[in-house]
Amino acid sequence: MTDAKTLLQQEITDLKAKVTAVKLPDEMALKVAKELVALERSIELGNYDEKYEKVSRYVDWILKIPWITETQDTLDIKHTLEVFDSHHFGMQEVKDRFLEYVSVLNLRASEGPNSEFRAPILLLVGLVGTGKTTFAYSLAEALNRKLVRIPFGGLASAKELRGSSRLLLGAEPGRVIKGICEAGVRNPVILLDEIDRATDEANMDIMGVLVELLDPAQNNAFVDTFIDFPVDLSHAIFIATANNTTKVATAVLDRMEKITMPSYTDYEKIVIAQKYILPKLLADAGLKPNQFIIEEAVWAKIVRPLGFDAGIRTLQRTLQGAVRKAARIIVERGFTEVYITVENSKIFLPAY
Repeated sequence: MTDAKTLLQQEITDLKAKVTAVKLPDEMALKVAKELVALERSIELGNYDEKYEKVSRYVDWILKIPWITETQDTLDIKHTLEVFDSHHFGMQEVKDRFLEYVSVLNLRASEGPNSEFRAPILLLVGLVGTGKTTFAYSLAEALNRKLVRIPFGGLASAKELRGSSRLLLGAEPGRVIKGICEAGVRNPVILLDEIDRATDEANMDIMGVLVELLDPAQNNAFVDTFIDFPVDLSHAIFIATANNTTKVATAVLDRMEKITMPSYTDYEKIVIAQKYILPKLLADAGLKPNQFIIEEAVWAKIVRPLGFDAGIRTLQRTLQGAVRKAARIIVERGFTEVYITVENSKIFLPAY
């Protein structure tokens, strides 16, 4: 019995060492200390195993939270423009809005760390495939910030955002806290992706959590149910996307600046395909640019197979299929290159 008790005490000592090695907010450190004292008492009451599982799991998550760790922003407007141009063709009005956004961040940052400024929350609204999500990734890259993506598609409960009670065995924090833990910093770009696609049954509760997340007066003390302690999210930059705003609560919309994503023209799609999409697809397939050539007259059929399409996802899938077919032909028949013309395009393009 003495050996068993010594082993239990060693487990608690190891937990204490983990806690001591990390700088926690004073009240959080006190809260964890009380948990460890209660754990020590549980040895005598005979429910140590279950108690240890819950406390150790809780402590592990507490230690993962980046309470003070941040990345240093890169607020160079020229660098920002280069990043956006490297990922996006056209969309100049949207780019201009992001450049204005970074310019404001730059000026407010010069006021020093004690500035009360909170970055505006942007809502990108547009049809599928118009680049909403990619713009968020580009902003994170331009600012040298980590990116946390929280997809709302099919989100069935507000608990998925806010977490579950840690009294339940196997409970975990919600996606927000998990996201900043994975990023390892408290000031990432948090992408709330497709906020209009949560399930109808949970939409009202989810909108309630969003109001708290997006309100500067509240998100400096966001309380996840599992963590049960305020976490400061005010240093993060929030960006949301939506296909439309019909299901988005007015209180949520009031806390964001809406940017409408325009549809791509046929010309823009062709340039995007030639400059951004196709080179990556060829590299992924192990093909060189001179092994896969598309006749100019074919591009009209590629970008508009079924009439007008606002985005580029269909275009990307079409090119993926053509590249795969070309790779097979080169390998099976020993060709050195594949040249797609109007006459042979049916071999490479999908039949609708």
